[in-house]
Amino acid sequence: MKKYKNEYLLGLIAISMIAISGCISKSSANQTSSMPPPILPVLALQSENVHTYKEFTASLEGSKDIELRPQVSGILTNIFVDEGAYVHKGQVLFKIDSRPYNEQKKSAYADLLASKAALQSAKINVDRLLPLVKNNVVSTVQLQSAQAQYAQAKANVAVAQAAVSSADINVGFTTIEAPADGYIGRIPYKTGSLVGINSPQALTVLSQTKQIYVYFSMSEIDFLHFSSSVQGNTLAEKIAHIPPVTLLLADDSVYPQKGKVEIVEGQFDKNMGAISFRAVFPNSNGLLRSGNTGRIRIAGQAVDGTIVPQEATFEIQNKTYVFVVDDSDKVASKQIDIAENSGNYYVVTNGVKPKDKIVYAGFERLSDGTVIQPRQISMDSLLKVSPVQ
Repeated sequence: MKKYKNEYLLGLIAISMIAISGCISKSSANQTSSMPPPILPVLALQSENVHTYKEFTASLEGSKDIELRPQVSGILTNIFVDEGAYVHKGQVLFKIDSRPYNEQKKSAYADLLASKAALQSAKINVDRLLPLVKNNVVSTVQLQSAQAQYAQAKANVAVAQAAVSSADINVGFTTIEAPADGYIGRIPYKTGSLVGINSPQALTVLSQTKQIYVYFSMSEIDFLHFSSSVQGNTLAEKIAHIPPVTLLLADDSVYPQKGKVEIVEGQFDKNMGAISFRAVFPNSNGLLRSGNTGRIRIAGQAVDGTIVPQEATFEIQNKTYVFVVDDSDKVASKQIDIAENSGNYYVVTNGVKPKDKIVYAGFERLSDGTVIQPRQISMDSLLKVSPVQ
């Protein structure tokens, strides 16, 4: 009897726990369902007439990047400049030990003096033999031999003069001067280093940066679009009609002066599938340096289109989406087709249209079907802060 009583009590306890658990689950569900929808900014799209552009990754080089290499071998005795210094044409930059070359010059000069003395002696001998041959005192063979020795002495003098000039040039090579105005690059050697013609590295690179060359590449598709949209019958004419281009620096700031596209390579790079261009920018203030990177922006045509702020989009597998809000405040993701860029906006041709409402921010945890509380923001106010370019 006691056994059945215990089983009866255990059954009551189990039923009670199940009931309590059900109440807790129901209470949690009620709390979850009672949570308010998230309040998110919503933007009504509109159509604008915008100026489009294309951007291309670019690298900067001085109009002249000159490698300074030693033309004689020796110990680097002096370095008169520091890395990054601005120097002027003719300014002394490096000094190589000139003592061995000064001694070579002295030796060459001594050889020149000896050759000149030998020439003088040969001339005296010829002058002495001329009247003797005329008077038939000596044979003409002796005179011819003396004349040959004189010619040889003249040649020896010329060789000695060349050796002196060569030695003088080598002495001059021990002083390295700036061949142009510009900025000094990295200096890999220190005082006391042995340098020479076959040194693996240059003493430094001098960048002449009054003008900066900005190199960028177009893909084959971009190039075909460029060729069809720019005036001109030949490539040279089309390049001449490209409007002044803008340079965006690495921090996305806009370089204040415009550049001009001047040259293009004659063929596509087979490995990269791209063709390279060069734009020239003035650099009177020295802000731009060789080795900088940035982006070239080329203006396109003005077009009418639906504009979508770039910050209101997200990407999945290289496709761009927005969250569209319907009349019941439910969101749904929509893929958009981007025609062009303009400032911080996309010009969209498909996926959304004017007057559609999209979630502007805070959509990181949204999913299709989620209900939100829209907080309407004005496209006009957004354009005032970040205008279409």
